[in-house]
Amino acid sequence: MTFLWPQLLWLLLVVPALVAVYILMLRRKKKSVVRYAALAMVKDAMGVGAGFRRHVPPILFLAALAVMIAAIARPAAVVTLPSQRSTVILAMDVSGSMRAEDVEPTRIAASQAAAKAFIEEQPRDTRIGIVAFAASALLVQPPTDNREELYAAIDRFQTQRGTAIGSGLLVALQTIFPGESFDVQVPEVRRGRGGSRGSSLDAGPKPAPTEPKVVPPGSYQSAIVILLTDGQATTGPDPLETARIAANHGVRVYTVGVGSKEGTTLGYEGRSMRVQLDEETLQTIADLTRGQYFRAGNAKELNKIYDAMNAQLIMEKTKTEITAGFSALAAVLALISVALSMFWFNRIL
Repeated sequence: MTFLWPQLLWLLLVVPALVAVYILMLRRKKKSVVRYAALAMVKDAMGVGAGFRRHVPPILFLAALAVMIAAIARPAAVVTLPSQRSTVILAMDVSGSMRAEDVEPTRIAASQAAAKAFIEEQPRDTRIGIVAFAASALLVQPPTDNREELYAAIDRFQTQRGTAIGSGLLVALQTIFPGESFDVQVPEVRRGRGGSRGSSLDAGPKPAPTEPKVVPPGSYQSAIVILLTDGQATTGPDPLETARIAANHGVRVYTVGVGSKEGTTLGYEGRSMRVQLDEETLQTIADLTRGQYFRAGNAKELNKIYDAMNAQLIMEKTKTEITAGFSALAAVLALISVALSMFWFNRIL
């Protein structure tokens, strides 16, 4: 525990001074009592217990005073509190490979169910937006706290060809920072994770973007991105380049890989294709942005992952001022002191 105004703690010297005054008053009172035999007899009749009891209210009052002085110094401590992040962007893969059945009933159905459960567990004032990406990415639901609109957007998912992980992350960032322009180059041809760099996402000439202010990764406290995918990027901007943009803006990206570790073969539009997680890229995205990577091999694991995210996103350890708690404790001690004094001796202290 620390104090924001530690220089005021010198006021605690008042407490031992008052203790000394109290002891001095007791000694003077004891001398005066000895002069009167009748009062001495009354003291003996009261007994030892009653004699100690008369010290309890002053002790409680001095404790209340000490706690109140500590409150004036504005104590602060690291406590676990609800997260102050107000926006969560779910960027979800809707590529054709999400129809694979190695996660029951299918990858897309399991991810939809888990996403709904995740939304349900969020604080009611958390705004959630949904981005769907395949060969391109689209904001299918702007950030809102209306749960029914979010569920409806998830239910409307339709699988498409292609996997543009970078595009999904880029649209999520543009949703968080609508006033900024992101200059990201895309490969002309992409094979797996390779490819050469080519034209920008935006066609035609445009003014050179201003250099954004770079902040420490993970330092942006108003929004996070949860990126869910089941495969490798086959088109769109480089996911790692987009992740660096997120890191430079302080946005944490939590990545979720859906599917079995060994992958699966899926028939699609008369062709068969092998789909497998690019865990290395997803782990790197999470590391760059100070997020975390999770892998879901089945529907049960996917639900557990979202439960773990709820624990991380809703509750956070943070340093906060606890002056109110100290003030409340001081008030309670003072009230108990007065109440006991009135009940035992019919006087206030």
